[in-house]
Amino acid sequence: MTTNNLKSYSEDYGEVDLAIQELKQLLGEKLVVSAAVRNQHGGGEVTYHQSMPPDAVAFASSTAQVSEIVKICARHVVPIIPYGAGSSLEGQVSAVNGGICIDLSEMNQVIQLNTADLDVTVGAGLTRQELNIYLRDSGLFFPIDPGAEATLAGMAATRASGTNAVRYGTMRDNVVNMTVVMPNGEVIKTGGRAKKSAAGYDLARLLIGSEGTLGIITELTLKLYGIPEKILSAVCSFDSIQQACEAVILTIQTGVPIARIELLDEVQVGACNSYSKLSLQVKPTLFIEFHGSENYCAEQVDMFKDIAAEYGSDDFKAAAKTEERNLLWKARHDAYWAGCDLAPGLAHLSTDVCVPISNFADCVTQTKQDIIDSGLIGPIVGHAGDGNFHVLLSFDENCAEDNKKMQHFLDRLATRALHYEGTCTGEHGIGLGKAKYMFAEHGAGVNYMFAIKQALDPDNIMNPGKIFYG
Repeated sequence: MTTNNLKSYSEDYGEVDLAIQELKQLLGEKLVVSAAVRNQHGGGEVTYHQSMPPDAVAFASSTAQVSEIVKICARHVVPIIPYGAGSSLEGQVSAVNGGICIDLSEMNQVIQLNTADLDVTVGAGLTRQELNIYLRDSGLFFPIDPGAEATLAGMAATRASGTNAVRYGTMRDNVVNMTVVMPNGEVIKTGGRAKKSAAGYDLARLLIGSEGTLGIITELTLKLYGIPEKILSAVCSFDSIQQACEAVILTIQTGVPIARIELLDEVQVGACNSYSKLSLQVKPTLFIEFHGSENYCAEQVDMFKDIAAEYGSDDFKAAAKTEERNLLWKARHDAYWAGCDLAPGLAHLSTDVCVPISNFADCVTQTKQDIIDSGLIGPIVGHAGDGNFHVLLSFDENCAEDNKKMQHFLDRLATRALHYEGTCTGEHGIGLGKAKYMFAEHGAGVNYMFAIKQALDPDNIMNPGKIFYG
C-alpha cells in the first residue's frame, strides 16, 4: 500500500460557491463569509502555523444540523474543517484547501448528568472549565485539564491530556462513547454508557485523536470522578534537572499515588516568578498534588519528601490552602504565556514529546543541553509523571537562520523521543507540524491508517492535509 493516491493539497475539489449557496439556504445568518470571521477560524491564537482561512464558517447548533452541512459538502466535494475553541497547536484548524469550517461552539449544552453512574453527556462545544463549573454542586469533576481552555470534543479529537494524566489518564481513557457525523453525513454512536464492551471494533478509540479527519464529534459521554476529600499541593526544587527527573521516576516506580507531578526547568521557573508573581527559587522545580483523605495525603507527602530528599531537595513546601493551591496551578497553566513574556516581539512555538518514564531523565537532560547548544530560548515544562514534556521555542520568524535552527531542533527532539521508544507528540497531536514524523514513528502502520482514512473518506473532504502530509 502507498499513500500517493489520496488527494493532495494542490488537487481540485468541487465548486465551493455552490455549496455555500445551499448552506446559506439551510443556515441563513449562521453561515458567515466575512473576512474577519474566516481569518479568526483559519488558525489559532497560540499556533505557530500560518493561518489558512476557510471560504465560509457554518455555526452549527445540533447534530442534525452538522449532518446536513456535511451532506451538502460531501455532495459538492468541498473540504470540511471542524472548529471548537481554536486552541490546537499543530495547525489542526487550518483550511489548507479552503472549504467550510463548522464551528461547534454553540453546541455547549450539558445533555445528561448521571451521578449514579459517574458519567455525563455533553455537546461538542462545551469546554472542560464550563463542565466543571456545572458539576461543582454535584461533588463530581472531570479531571482532564490541558493548558488551553479547549472544548471537550476538540480535546477528544486531539487525544488531549493534562496535569492530572498520571492519576486519571488522558481523553482516550475517559470517553465512554461519542456521537459522530461521518464523511457522508451519517450519524453514528460509538457505543452505550457501559464502562466496558467487547462488542465489535472500538470505534471510539479510532476516532479519538483522528483530528477531524474521519468524522466530526458532536456529543460525548465522559467519565466523572468524586472530588477528593483532601487536596494538597506542594513545590520542591533541585540543583539539577537530572535530579528532579530522577525523583519523578522513583516516585512513579515506587507506586506513590500522586495526582499531579509537573516539572519546570529553571528558565520556566524564572518566567513564572515574573509573570505569575511567584517567589520560587530559580532552580529545576516540581509542582506536586496529592488527593485522598487527610491521613492518606499525609502518608503520600511523607513518602514523596523522602524521595525528593534522596535527590538533594531540602525545600519541600506545602500549599494546603485553596488560594495558595489555585495560585500555584494557575501559574502552571499560564506557563505558555510566561514563557512568551521572556522574549516579547519574537514568534513562539510550543512542541511536545513523550517517552517511557524510565527514559525521561535522559531525554529531558539531553534536550536541555540541545537548547543551550543551539542558542535558542526554550523553557521546559512537563507532565513528568507520564513522561511527557513541552519546549516553548522563541525565535525571530523573519530570520532565516533562526527558522533553520528551530526546525533542526524540532527534528532532533522528535528523533530523540523516538530513539527512547517514545512518541513525537504526547498530547498536541500531529496536524500539519508533525506529519513528517509519522513514518519514522509508525512505519508501515501509517499505510493502514491511510487505508482506514481512504475507506471512510474517499474524497478526502474531512480536514484534509492533516496527519498524513508534512
